[in-house]
Amino acid sequence: MIRNIVQATLIAVGLTATEASAEAPFIVVQSTTSTQNSGLLDYILPGFEAETGIDVRVVAVGTGQAIRNAINGDGDVLLVHSKPAEEKFVADGWGVQRFDVMYNDFVLVGPKSDPAQVKGGTDIVAALTAVAEAEAPFASRGDDSGTHKAEMRLWDATAAEPTAASGTWYRETGSGMGATLNVANGMGAYVLTDRATWQSFGNKDNLEVLVEGDPRLFNQYGVILVNAEKHPHVRAAAGQRFIDWLIGPHGQEAIASYKLDGQQLFFPNAD
Repeated sequence: MIRNIVQATLIAVGLTATEASAEAPFIVVQSTTSTQNSGLLDYILPGFEAETGIDVRVVAVGTGQAIRNAINGDGDVLLVHSKPAEEKFVADGWGVQRFDVMYNDFVLVGPKSDPAQVKGGTDIVAALTAVAEAEAPFASRGDDSGTHKAEMRLWDATAAEPTAASGTWYRETGSGMGATLNVANGMGAYVLTDRATWQSFGNKDNLEVLVEGDPRLFNQYGVILVNAEKHPHVRAAAGQRFIDWLIGPHGQEAIASYKLDGQQLFFPNAD
């Protein structure tokens, strides 16, 4: 019934469904949970949409899943935060070119009781080593997200083998950052999180930032146009227009101006 009403309305104004959709261009952006859950995309996208008339439809998942979705052709633009995986995506021909967009950092959050005694440290590898030696609870996303990839790189720099302890002190949630923070809060566990999600997370209760400031906690975000040679249906022109806006002055200014509780969450650094 509703579809018939819509079709009748289009006919009344002399438009076909195809013409109507052509007047409402859109792109699909495969992105990470941190850009969505932090509120950043809700803040900056209306500016782009008002300026260009292009609607942006966001799929917010972990970086690994976002990349797989883009490989499958389920998106026009990729906006994620795992540079090695992004560079491989381009090298394998799935993306056209990668651009830096912005950065923030990861932090090690944990229980206020701090059984591993890492509070105030700036050496993330030493802190993770202490967590493993104490066999203190640690909650991992375990979902191949950008944060999970960063966590595993940091564990690789230690002598610990946390996945061998899976199900004991090391718990893999297979969930997003917010859900994993909730698990950590409930079980008094340590957890690696991006600062933007932590800042916007409402259920802090027993958790606090314990380790920060290590250069190895740097968290870079990149943007890539999905290659239309692989997927001809990709909206390449509209997707490139979004990328140009994002790494241009308007997008970069919008990113810099987004704050939560007076704290800037992302720092633009497009070249």
